[in-house]
Amino acid sequence: MTIGEVVDHLFPTGLLFRLEAYDGSLGGDRDAAVTLRIRNERGLRYLVTAPGELGLVRAYVMGDLEIDPIDPGDPYEVLTRTMDKIPAPSVRAAEVPEIVRSLGRPAFRRPPLPPQETPSRLHRLSTGLVHGRKRDAEAISHHYDVSNRFYELVLGPSMAYTCAVYPTQDATLEQAQEHKHDLVCQKLGLQPGMRLLDVGCGWGGMVRHAAEHYGVEALGVTLSQQQALWAQKAISDAGLSHSAEVRFMDYRDVVETGFDAISSIGLTEHIGVANYPAYFRELHDKLKPGGRLLNHCITRPDNRHNGAIKAVGLRGSFIDRYIFPDGELAGSGTIVTVMEDTGFEVQHHESFRPHYARTCRAWARNLSAHWDEAVAEVGEATAKIWGLYLSGSSHGFETNVVQLHQVLGSKLDADHDAHYPLRHTFGI
Repeated sequence: MTIGEVVDHLFPTGLLFRLEAYDGSLGGDRDAAVTLRIRNERGLRYLVTAPGELGLVRAYVMGDLEIDPIDPGDPYEVLTRTMDKIPAPSVRAAEVPEIVRSLGRPAFRRPPLPPQETPSRLHRLSTGLVHGRKRDAEAISHHYDVSNRFYELVLGPSMAYTCAVYPTQDATLEQAQEHKHDLVCQKLGLQPGMRLLDVGCGWGGMVRHAAEHYGVEALGVTLSQQQALWAQKAISDAGLSHSAEVRFMDYRDVVETGFDAISSIGLTEHIGVANYPAYFRELHDKLKPGGRLLNHCITRPDNRHNGAIKAVGLRGSFIDRYIFPDGELAGSGTIVTVMEDTGFEVQHHESFRPHYARTCRAWARNLSAHWDEAVAEVGEATAKIWGLYLSGSSHGFETNVVQLHQVLGSKLDADHDAHYPLRHTFGI
């Protein structure tokens, strides 16, 4: 059998794309609008040794699998209409020898993995490389220390790498990111002279917004050195050095306490579900009585399957291997439970799932619009990975594979007073 015939045999219900193989054979739907080309034997080996998502990603990233047509910066259409609907292969044990003979034994030897791929989660667990201080710093660096310029191209001027909140259907990404920061400030009840701690602060967007528009003393901390350097320069350029600061530091090492408010926007995904109690206790201890915490993070749509991020729009371990090594998600109910068990009185709980779908679409369009410069900055393979990640993530939020929640809690004082109004005062 040719490669094309093997594919047709493995997928008797049909594929939504045309397959062209380097041996000249065809498979799949010959009249489909999308064509997949296996360019060489290494591409075949990636697909054979890891059938499904990982094999496709490896071959595509390494340039051994071409997809035509595709916008590599924004492959949303191809991903959602074609690749995301590949059925499971159908093969009987008696047929395996003939398939092996047809493809040749070398096709079943796995080629070297793309350099951007991290070891499997099982390997990291077996070697103890999950959620220690050193490992957390390495995992953060893997994702966030790619290139500040690359992030500028993708995120836009706000440099906010978390879910935006769109006030209207026609709002721009920048307007939505500013709206998000303002909403967090209002939920925290920030007033001039208050002290804010922003953990996992990224490039300091929340720190700068709170200092500039609410007159607070804002401290942000991040485990990404590149983020901290960029953020400190942005603070200086904005003339906010007297009231805002970003440190390259683990949030657990912040010695100051008695903060009026703490914002955690996009950090919880990185700390591990088993570490939630210690995480929320740490933040609770750093607040003054009556202080507030706003926790903003990606969540699961239920509380039965907490743990590793196995799928965001795609069906395998792409996210864990290429994007967020060691990342874990929980349902928002789990977060509420742990916050309450830690001593917080939960005041407000809100979902922004459709907003994150729109945010990821906007980032993918930015990547597409700046594709050549992005490739020059980080290389074509890494840029391709980001195109898959952003488009797949948008699809994941659209289809309720993942969600995004903000949970607001208060620290009670000795008299059990939350220092919270009878009704919410934030109106946006």
